[in-house]
Amino acid sequence: MDAKAQLDSFIDKFTPEIASLTRKALSKMRKRLPGAVVMVYDNYNALAIGFAPNERPSDAIFSLAVFPAWVSLFFLQGAKLPDLHKRLQGCGKVARHVRLTKLTILDDPEIVSLMKTAMDRARVPIDPNQIGRLVIRSVSPKQRPRRPKPAKL
Repeated sequence: MDAKAQLDSFIDKFTPEIASLTRKALSKMRKRLPGAVVMVYDNYNALAIGFAPNERPSDAIFSLAVFPAWVSLFFLQGAKLPDLHKRLQGCGKVARHVRLTKLTILDDPEIVSLMKTAMDRARVPIDPNQIGRLVIRSVSPKQRPRRPKPAKL
């Protein structure tokens, strides 16, 4: 199975709504970050899709984290970003995120500005002239369910 088919199979594990949002967000991120190496980690807790200038995970700038009930855009070097509008969530020493409750959040001027600042401040920039590629980095043999548990009646 090639990397694209493998990624599609990972996304298909989620509800149709989450899978659709993930695919649309992934498409938008690829267009916004030409030349990025897209690294996929089908982890225990979530599906993580990172965007980096190379195959070094420590150089990644963004990632989409797909959970059973939501998708988040992570700014992997976001703790030092100036977030004047307080859009970023989290309190760790490195990363921050914004929950994508709808796809249009990726086009919100405040989020676009934060993304531009993150790209400008990246330790290693993404070269838009390089050929982007998709790399499956890891697949956890044990995973939490990818769909929310049904509500109890």
